[in-house]
Amino acid sequence: MGNNTNVINILLLGFPIGVDLQLLFFFIVLSIYILTLIANITIITLVKLNQHLQTPMYLLLSHLSIVDIFYSSTIVPKMLFTLLQKNSISLAGCFTQQYFYVSLGTTEFFLLGVMAVDRYFAICNPLRYAAIMNEKICLQATSASWLVAFLSMLFVVIFLSKLLYCGPFIVDHFFCDLAPLLKLSCIDPHMMENVVLIFCCCAILPSFLITIVSYTFIVFTILRTPSQKGRKEAFSTCASHFMVVVILYGTVIFIYVRPAHGRSIEINKFIGVFNTVVTPLLNPLIYCLRNKDVKMAMRKQFSRNLLRNNLPQ
Repeated sequence: MGNNTNVINILLLGFPIGVDLQLLFFFIVLSIYILTLIANITIITLVKLNQHLQTPMYLLLSHLSIVDIFYSSTIVPKMLFTLLQKNSISLAGCFTQQYFYVSLGTTEFFLLGVMAVDRYFAICNPLRYAAIMNEKICLQATSASWLVAFLSMLFVVIFLSKLLYCGPFIVDHFFCDLAPLLKLSCIDPHMMENVVLIFCCCAILPSFLITIVSYTFIVFTILRTPSQKGRKEAFSTCASHFMVVVILYGTVIFIYVRPAHGRSIEINKFIGVFNTVVTPLLNPLIYCLRNKDVKMAMRKQFSRNLLRNNLPQ
């Protein structure tokens, strides 16, 4: 294929449903996408404007919302075009979508790992928490998460672009996921599975181990807390983050880490929709609904805006 990767078009099959159902699904996905943008922008704005939320935990949460906005925007707009029967995408466009998809996903894993460490110091070492997790450390950790994720995943996409692609250039998915894209290449299927596994290990394993170790220490510390009220408050502080971790790791492990012979394309599509469309909306909802500081900041900001609008001009 040589240097012609930029002119080769790929057909995304999308969803094997009728036209009427595709239109219904289009409006459902579009509504969820708009709500995702509103919810995550609200989180970012609240953290930016409210002085009480200028802490490492909420600064990390705002970065997670930024990732969710870009992560969803990488997949959903093209998915909406696919539902309108505009299924074509260039191979270069496919590589670009894949790069931002895996980079932003890896960034989210790293940020969740940093958030787990933040909760570890807050609960297991509260006296030194302010000195350890200050604003400078938080900025360095978030910057490293973005930088390492985007640089490491660049090598994955460069590897993909160097492969020989034989066709037919048809992808049975609604976006350029790693496994369907590799099926277009001429490489051995076993090698393809190894590539997917290596990618998953590089993207998931480091942050997964950090998260598991952090929460192991957190649980032991909470269980040793003599006060029942203290245990309840500590568990409540970690519950939102832990729910997000379970949802994100659960969906990604289900899609990518299962044995290839046990995978169903349709089930992978369904879980893929949940991972790329629903999860970015669930993250801010979980944190808002379960976090009293965020809810209080939202009420104050709403009251402030209402009062400003009612003042005589």
